[in-house]
Amino acid sequence: MNDYYRLAESVKYTRNKRRVILEGKDESLTLIGMGRSAFVFKVPSDNKALKVFFPEFKAIAQEEAEIYRMLKGIPQFPELHESGDNYLVIDYIEGLTLFDCLTQGIPIDPEKIQEVDRVLMLAKKRGLNPSDIHLRNILFTSKGEIKMIDVARFRQTKDCLQWRDLKRAFHWFYFKPFCPKKIPAHVLNMIAAVYKKRLIPSPH
Repeated sequence: MNDYYRLAESVKYTRNKRRVILEGKDESLTLIGMGRSAFVFKVPSDNKALKVFFPEFKAIAQEEAEIYRMLKGIPQFPELHESGDNYLVIDYIEGLTLFDCLTQGIPIDPEKIQEVDRVLMLAKKRGLNPSDIHLRNILFTSKGEIKMIDVARFRQTKDCLQWRDLKRAFHWFYFKPFCPKKIPAHVLNMIAAVYKKRLIPSPH
């Protein structure tokens, strides 16, 4: 039994109809996030991130591990160090997401958006189809580097317009002088919810 397997097995939780509740974990783990399919913990001893998937999402764990292997060598993506039946171990990335930058009023340069485009093109050259690109899975490190996480949908076959529409929003609104550079979180969440329900038309 290796250490990461043991750490993943230590994660205990319950769920009700509305949410998953973390009830226990190894004391060395620090919870840093929770999504629809997994908990994410920092392993401080070796500066790694441990992503533990809920049982019904084990297939996503295996899919995401395989995609990280396909992305190996592209520095803007974390390196996969280990994977198991229901967990991944990747580089821990410390930084601010695009969402953080917008809510905190930290300016985002057009060059950063262009860099994201370049990184996605590198992924496409590996035979992938980057999808589900949003404000919370693009990070800027303290050195100004771009990092991207949550790649589980990079092999889906449908044409995802999410990044294209987000990029247009930056160019059509955010980069204009009249647009505020600090946007409240609840406003961004509302826009995302409306967009997800397709109440905001996607321009072609």
